[in-house]
Amino acid sequence: MGTHRTFIATYIMASGRNGTIYTGSTSNLESRVWKHKTRAFPGFTDENDCDQLVWFERHTWVTDAIKRERRLKKWMRDWKLALIEAHNPEWRDLAADWFPENDLDWTPPPEED
Repeated sequence: MGTHRTFIATYIMASGRNGTIYTGSTSNLESRVWKHKTRAFPGFTDENDCDQLVWFERHTWVTDAIKRERRLKKWMRDWKLALIEAHNPEWRDLAADWFPENDLDWTPPPEED
């Protein structure tokens, strides 16, 4: 059963304010963010400490999310920073309260994409 965070999205993870940023898309934002935070993905986000969700945008269709991701990846860095600043000027981790830190048995729903 999905949660209110189980939806198709394009998103940006960051290592911190004005730090390294990563743009991605998913059909299950909660599960994907959990994987970034737990470093389940070896590679760029793991190596660059991109574990804070700083921006996301919902989509109705996966194809739209992928198109948006590809467009954002072509943007200049300053444009991406301005996008984050416009929606999240304090660069808060938008997923900071999504995961129960003290429940060792909790796991997010499986990712379908």
